[in-house]
Amino acid sequence: MEWNFMFILNSILLGVGLAMDAFSVSMANGLHDPTMKKSRMNRIAGVFSGFQFAMPMIGWICVHTIVQYFRAFEQAIPWIALILLSLIGGEMLIEGIRNKDSKEKTTGLDIWTLLIQGVATSIDALSVGFTIAEYGWGMALAACIIIAAVTFIICMAGLVIGKKFGTKLSNKAQILGGVILIAIGIEIFITGMHVS
Repeated sequence: MEWNFMFILNSILLGVGLAMDAFSVSMANGLHDPTMKKSRMNRIAGVFSGFQFAMPMIGWICVHTIVQYFRAFEQAIPWIALILLSLIGGEMLIEGIRNKDSKEKTTGLDIWTLLIQGVATSIDALSVGFTIAEYGWGMALAACIIIAAVTFIICMAGLVIGKKFGTKLSNKAQILGGVILIAIGIEIFITGMHVS
């Protein structure tokens, strides 16, 4: 692969494809906290884009160093995503049902929940290391930076959409957010198991 328009386009399209789960989770987070401030939105989108940057780079490094170990781990990726997103989504769902008639403000995401969401939505990006295996170090780094930038933009859009509908849906937003997270976990699992 050379440094050209196709390299940039491929990296952008890869970023869009990888960011779809993070977009959906961002929407769920916006639904969960419709009064979220801009700084919090930047932090959430930054965490997701950071993981989307790191995972393909880690995958690329694995391809060039410990590929046999990574292949064994690759089969666990759908299970990990399903478990993590189901736990977080289930917690949101239960909290939303308990507070269904309550008008009290929902609590924001804590850092651990956000990090778990980041891992769960980006863990499949490890396998992108195989896709970009023929790239040199500089091109792999550039591709991951592009993927991260695309993810950041897409996640911000998801947060804005989620906040808008979260305000309109009021207390039902948390329940919907939990259902979305569980559905994403199931989708990643089914897709991952179908590919394996």
